Amino acid sequence: MEIDTVYTMLGDVFGSVFEEPVTLSPELSAEDVEEWDSLTHLRLMLTVEKVFKVKFSAAEVGRLKNVGELAQLIQTRAS
Repeated sequence: MEIDTVYTMLGDVFGSVFEEPVTLSPELSAEDVEEWDSLTHLRLMLTVEKVFKVKFSAAEVGRLKNVGELAQLIQTRAS
């Protein structure tokens, strides 16, 4: 899966979870989005797994620092 496709699909996921458009960049993290709390993070990761048809371990999710790392992990898993 191309990284551009991953970001396009992630944009839809973020919009759905946060109920408003979120401008994605590789550097974007939970600290940058006021509504991104622990419950929203859980909903976000579950939605990502469902949309991309992938599964992440708790350790993998815990190591992610930003959207760029999430996109790369999705690209690796979805290929």
